[in-house]
Amino acid sequence: MYDATMKTEENQQDDLVSLYRSAFKEFGGRALWNVRELEDPTPRDALVLASHLRVAGNLAARRLAERIEKLCHAAH
Repeated sequence: MYDATMKTEENQQDDLVSLYRSAFKEFGGRALWNVRELEDPTPRDALVLASHLRVAGNLAARRLAERIEKLCHAAH
């Protein structure tokens, strides 16, 4: 059971990093121009990114922010 929990947490972290990278690829120049992309982002880093997407992004950026937030909160 412990291994399954660790696997799930690893998958969530991988998904989170993937969404984090997508945010910079899709919205970096418009909504994230003042945010530095981190090599190994934590859930807290991703939540900060989501906040920037909500404030400075368009509807698609806000939807991505919601996905990031949902994934971060599921990890806790």
